[in-house]
Amino acid sequence: MPRILFIFTALLLCSTSALFADAPKAPEPGGEKRKDPAFAPVVDVPGLPRVLLIGDSISIGYTIPVREALAGKANVHRNPGNGETSRNGVKMAEQWIGDQKWDVIHFNFGLHDIKIMAGGKQQVEIEDYEKNLRETVGKLKKSGAKLIFATTTPVPDAKQSPMRHSADVLKYNAVAIKVMKEEGVAVNDLYELILPKLSKVQKSANVHFNPQGSKSLSEGVVKSVEEALKK
Repeated sequence: MPRILFIFTALLLCSTSALFADAPKAPEPGGEKRKDPAFAPVVDVPGLPRVLLIGDSISIGYTIPVREALAGKANVHRNPGNGETSRNGVKMAEQWIGDQKWDVIHFNFGLHDIKIMAGGKQQVEIEDYEKNLRETVGKLKKSGAKLIFATTTPVPDAKQSPMRHSADVLKYNAVAIKVMKEEGVAVNDLYELILPKLSKVQKSANVHFNPQGSKSLSEGVVKSVEEALKK
């Protein structure tokens, strides 16, 4: 090959490589992140009551079975993403309600509040938890919906990441129940509902539940929502 042609070919190859070096790669099969069906948009069936579920990852787990059980009876929506702490409830409650009409709002905060942070304190200390719940309830009441508070589900007596203490669940639930009683809000005691089944339905050293556990929780949610709708 003549020297001039060899040099030209080499330069052309280098330019082509540089051109495509930063080009986006096609996603590998199965590499796309699956969207949780709990966050799928809900198209309301006209004439049915509207229900809003607010909560953390535990509520995400029972959203779909609740929707399935209430199909034809209610349009079941949920807050986008994870409800996180009671502090987030104060911040986001009005946005979650929006300008929509709601017949029932079923909500919970607690699991993120009791998370142990650096220094050994809970992410939201119990005095602030009580204050946040009262403020959130006040905002939710403006919707005109019937309100239901769900108690925080048990956490295992095992090392978790992040760490939570089972004793804190009892303390925070007691405060929440007191607030709801004073505020005239119904309580759905998911803690007591799931406690007898815990060894079979909760993951090892994990606050989350297997599908059977989420289904059991959903049955408690459905029952409380149906009772509220009857009223």
